[in-house]
Amino acid sequence: MRTASRHRLDAAWQALRQWLGATVLPAQCALCGIGCPQVLCPPCRAQYLGQLRHRCRQCANPLDDVATLCGRCLRQRPAYDATITAFDYAAPVDQLLLQLKFGARLALAPLLAELLHVAIQQQPEWEAPHLLCPVPLGPARLAERGFNQALEIARPLARLLDVALQPRLALRVRETRAQSGVAPQERQANLAHAFAIAPEHAPLLQGCHVGIVDDVMSSGHTVNALAAVCKSAGAARVSILVVARTPPR
Repeated sequence: MRTASRHRLDAAWQALRQWLGATVLPAQCALCGIGCPQVLCPPCRAQYLGQLRHRCRQCANPLDDVATLCGRCLRQRPAYDATITAFDYAAPVDQLLLQLKFGARLALAPLLAELLHVAIQQQPEWEAPHLLCPVPLGPARLAERGFNQALEIARPLARLLDVALQPRLALRVRETRAQSGVAPQERQANLAHAFAIAPEHAPLLQGCHVGIVDDVMSSGHTVNALAAVCKSAGAARVSILVVARTPPR
């Protein structure tokens, strides 16, 4: 009993230290560590997040020319209709997402939402969705992490866009392995039948434009699976709003 109590105390102390480090201790830049009142100092913001790349309008993969769609989307259209991202998932800015997701630095979520909002505002053909739907986590993953990073980003983004947030619209009805740990050829199968629309919210999707929010988009199988479920439930259009896009290799 004494050992179990000590373990609980250690876990509580670790959680308190993590919370203090994320929210209370003196502010410093999340990338370079210099002391500043903002989460990201102006030099880092200007150097690493200053310009948007030309991208495929459907999947947001970088494009070198004036084409609007990449070859992959021309060959096989995904279930979603458009994707907007703030930056490539690459060093050093990938640290912003890693600190949020694995370091529980929740103070980064509003910054990431702001960066995504800036990218959205720079899209000339932007159509605002009727509602935002964060990619849901399974119960086991949510209990392990303690929060859903997609929801933490979606909350401030919904306020910036003045769009309704529906955090319980979609459910992850089957626990899946993390896509990062699955071989590329197995990722689509890993997400088969993983998502469903909550029956009480299904009427919201009829003829609706849904904005799916996530932190990182790599292969695109996760958001594509969720977009397909939304379309099957009656959504007319699905846009993916993702903070970072992993460049193709």
